[in-house]
This record gives sequence, C-alpha cells and structure tokens, in this order.
Amino acid sequence: MFDTKIAFIVRNDLPTWQRLNVVAFLATGIASAAPEIMGGTYIDARGRHYGNIAGQPMLIFEADLMQLQNVHQKAIERTLTLIPYVHAMFSTGHDEANRQVFRAEDADNMDLVGLAIRGPQKAVGKVLKGLALHK
Repeated sequence: MFDTKIAFIVRNDLPTWQRLNVVAFLATGIASAAPEIMGGTYIDARGRHYGNIAGQPMLIFEADLMQLQNVHQKAIERTLTLIPYVHAMFSTGHDEANRQVFRAEDADNMDLVGLAIRGPQKAVGKVLKGLALHK
C-alpha cells in the first residue's frame, strides 16, 4: 500500500514520559522532512474543522543504546531520512540549545535516546531487523 515506511526507535531504559516525549519530537521531524505524508483536514458531523495527521502508519520500536547506534549507522549507509534525539537534549529548554548539544556529540558514538527513520519499505525493514516493537 505504501512504498515508504516510517519507524521510531526509542531507548528501552527511559521512563515512559521521556519515551513519549522523544517520539512526539521525532514525529514532528518526520512531518517536516516529508510533508507529503500529511493527510487532509478532519471534519466532524457538525462541520467543525480539526487539524490533519499523517496518512501513513508509523511503527514504534524499542532498543538499547547499542542497537540504536547500530540502526543509526545502517540508516546513514542507506541514506534514509534520519532524525536523531540524544540524551543531552533532555537538559535543554529550547531548539537552539538542542542543536548546540547535538553538535557537541561524538558523531560516531552518539548517546542516542531515539531515532526516526523514513525511506523505502525494504531498506527501512533491513535497518530495523531484529528490533522488537515497543511494548
């Protein structure tokens, strides 16, 4: 049905509120990187208009740090759309500070807490191989 796949991977040692927070931020990154995934406006039976949401399913997986780093590397090698979230971003209060702490990360050994990935079905599937869906 869809030629692309969207997945979020969150670190399995985070408290629930942080996992949800990470996925929410990563979802905005996917929507920004691929605005064509957005569906139409929702209208209720009284004619009231609501916002739109993505028209494509998104899967959420969980992983440990090593698995996240592995997925990160594989996604880079396959040039997939990739949005990372690192642990240091929890300590900031705004977007500019997020970008500063992200830039300070060791690019080959990021302290990842989440990733969003979008790309061709088969390529994303290979990158996610062995990961479990979030429970």
